Amino acid sequence: MTKKLSVELNQYFFAEARQPQVKIGDVLSLAGDSVFGLLFVLLALPSALPLPAPGYSIPFGLAILPLALQLALGREQPWLPPRFVNGALSLERAQGFLKAGTPWLRRLEAIAKPRFSHLCTNPAGRAVLGGVIALMATSMLIPIPGTNTLPAIAIFLIGFGLVEDDGLICLFGLFCALLYLVLLTIAIILFVQTGANFYNILKDWIKSLV
Repeated sequence: MTKKLSVELNQYFFAEARQPQVKIGDVLSLAGDSVFGLLFVLLALPSALPLPAPGYSIPFGLAILPLALQLALGREQPWLPPRFVNGALSLERAQGFLKAGTPWLRRLEAIAKPRFSHLCTNPAGRAVLGGVIALMATSMLIPIPGTNTLPAIAIFLIGFGLVEDDGLICLFGLFCALLYLVLLTIAIILFVQTGANFYNILKDWIKSLV
């Protein structure tokens, strides 16, 4: 990808005239050799944004999971069903997500540069990243409000790191995944110990944070 991702996406979705429905394959052509990264960024973005997105995490998690497994298994380019590639997405909805997500993309782009690139290009590194993304995508399938944002952020960061060949940003994504697993483990332990009172404890804790 020769231009920054935010520039490419904003030019495609805002600067150039488009039909109300845009072809997914045309969007993916912007990525060049970074299709895996672009797909993870786009599919994780709706759930990663600090905005209410009821019902989005499950279908996006289902889409991310097979892509993550392909990355973990060593594919250089993802295999995508022709129906998906030839499918279309709403221009208006895509523009809405991009308006909310572009500031975050630009902040990351300001610090992104190729470093620790072996994590993004080495088969072993890509296998680890793919495995973690698959685990986070599975977590996005849990239908509990408020539990999907951190896994989506982890996927978003790893995908962005793959686009930019920035292993450090991928490491931040791995840290977010680890943090989620720690919090999930604590929640499970509390649930086992407190039983029916778990949800009251959780609500009181959230209220204390707010």
